[in-house]
Amino acid sequence: MSVPAGDASPVARPATAGALLANARTRLRAAGIDTADLDARLLVASLLGLSAARLIVDGDRAVGEGEAERVSAAVSRRAAGEPVGRILGEREFWGIAFRLNEATLEPRPDSETIVEAALAACEGRDRPLRILDLGTGTGCLLVALLTEWPEASGIGVDLSPRALDAARANAEDAGVGARALFVQADLGRPVAAGLDLVVSNPPYIPSGDIAGLDREVRLHDPRLALDGGADGLDPYRRLLNWVGGALRPGGTVVLEVAPDGAGAVAGLGEDAGFSVLEVRADLAGRPRAVVLRCAN
Repeated sequence: MSVPAGDASPVARPATAGALLANARTRLRAAGIDTADLDARLLVASLLGLSAARLIVDGDRAVGEGEAERVSAAVSRRAAGEPVGRILGEREFWGIAFRLNEATLEPRPDSETIVEAALAACEGRDRPLRILDLGTGTGCLLVALLTEWPEASGIGVDLSPRALDAARANAEDAGVGARALFVQADLGRPVAAGLDLVVSNPPYIPSGDIAGLDREVRLHDPRLALDGGADGLDPYRRLLNWVGGALRPGGTVVLEVAPDGAGAVAGLGEDAGFSVLEVRADLAGRPRAVVLRCAN
């Protein structure tokens, strides 16, 4: 886990892990970070090599000057709006730690809805399913599914070579690298056939809305992974234009959508000859996954 150099705090260095945590919490609250307590715990525990539970138990543990400086630099970066995952270089998804780089989105809990929907739509843990993940980024969707389906194999597609570097490393780290192939290609380009399942979290932010996004997203997520064109639907049109022909009869497509975009994406799926199997909500109750079934 790497934390690139950042601005160190001018305050005195706390001498214990507990004092370091209290200091980090105070600074993040003062900076107006809504998740100050959680972020402080994540940063301090990770940079001291402790679990969140051990951080509490070992609150009296002495910390060295170097440890205190690293935590202080990380807290300064978070106070300036940089997400915790970017600072630590990884983000947990589906119980797996995924490496990040400048070309990948941070996997977010909302996207676990896509994995849940795919598992529900494609029953049979021991089936040799063939999966395609379009816009794979860190590989989180494909890797999570391969860990659940030990006989499955899959292809992850992304336009960014750097994103593919991260995805390959993450698949290897998770022990599924031998069943995953990663290919550089555009969402609109056919890359496989005979598929059982296609999953995708494509760019879906309308181009004109990107400037108004929260600074954590606007300044730190790659625009290539955000920009969905004028209405946010261009990537869906392009992939649905060909993906039906790549699926086996009865194959499934699971697409992540913006909360206000489920109806439009479901309509595009029907126009492309799919039936809408489900619109699944995330933990906040917002429409998040559109599940389509191939009829041919």
